[in-house]
Amino acid sequence: MLRKEEIILILYFILVIVLLTVFTVFFVITYQKRKNKILQEKFEAEQQFLIELNNTKIEIQEATLKNVSWELHDNIGQLLSVASIQLNILLKRSKEDAAPAVTEIKDLVANSLNEVRSLSRTLNNEVIHTTGLHKSVRDELERYNRMDILQAELEITGEAREIKPESEIIIFRIMQEFFNNVIKYAEASSLQVHLNYLEDSLQIHAKDNGKGFDDSEVEKGSGIINMYSRAKLINAKIDIQSKVGEGTSLKLNYPIQITSNV
Repeated sequence: MLRKEEIILILYFILVIVLLTVFTVFFVITYQKRKNKILQEKFEAEQQFLIELNNTKIEIQEATLKNVSWELHDNIGQLLSVASIQLNILLKRSKEDAAPAVTEIKDLVANSLNEVRSLSRTLNNEVIHTTGLHKSVRDELERYNRMDILQAELEITGEAREIKPESEIIIFRIMQEFFNNVIKYAEASSLQVHLNYLEDSLQIHAKDNGKGFDDSEVEKGSGIINMYSRAKLINAKIDIQSKVGEGTSLKLNYPIQITSNV
């Protein structure tokens, strides 16, 4: 039979083991929590860095587009205006058989001046702020129609909602990038664009009837990457689908804050 001192000693050792076990578990849990917190902070810092990097990239792009817009409007536009004035003078002095040719050139210069000014407006974010998303998209599509690039149509359904100006710019740039890809690569004859306003979101669907491409084989270029990056900045969901021979489609869902007054 164990003596009292032995029992106390055993109990003492048991207590020590229990305390060590509790301390070890507490230490491991604390260490894991600390580790998880550090990893979470690192992840959040990386995400914030990527957001700031994308914001900076977009700001630089917008500044570049604005400068190009000014150059088109001020310099090229001015040159075309001078050329139009000189053609008017030449038309008055031209012989009767040369007048039709001069008139044709004059009309071509005038049309070029209008297109340069129209392009200048779509590149300037301040103009887009002023005109709004609907008119900016409509102007862009009408420009394609005037240039006989393809047949473009715009449909707007639902009750139009106010969208933050900075979000409007990003949405328009995403659509503009898609339109540019259609014109450069799709070999399409038509482009359908639908803006559908729901109670809490704006749904955009754009589709061409071009040659399309295989999603699994074509590497995403900088244009598509830019569209996804821009959409992420405004918490919009974007999906670009394409099949060979069936054209390409863009679907974008932008959540509208009901309480927003901007």
